[in-house]
Amino acid sequence: MAYQSALTALADPTRRALLERLRDGPQAVSQIAAGMPVSRPAVSQHLKALKAAGLVTDEARGTARIYRIHADGLRELREWLDTFWEDALARFKDYAEAETDERR
Repeated sequence: MAYQSALTALADPTRRALLERLRDGPQAVSQIAAGMPVSRPAVSQHLKALKAAGLVTDEARGTARIYRIHADGLRELREWLDTFWEDALARFKDYAEAETDERR
């Protein structure tokens, strides 16, 4: 149930904004924090929460930490969300088939 920790992490708007910034590719904390309405240490704490949720990974490069989106973490969340779509499509299919049978 890794999707639960991902949903909890993404409930915070600052964390969603940080994840959006990482869409452009790997970045150092200083790059990610530039222009954010929170301090750089706060950005680091939010990134730590995203990492704990499996949504980002990081690596050390000299004195900087480079963060990137963790595709596997997003995949687990996506797969869970897709179950809602699959269930809705299956119900729609059943409904459409029942309507067709009634007309015959």
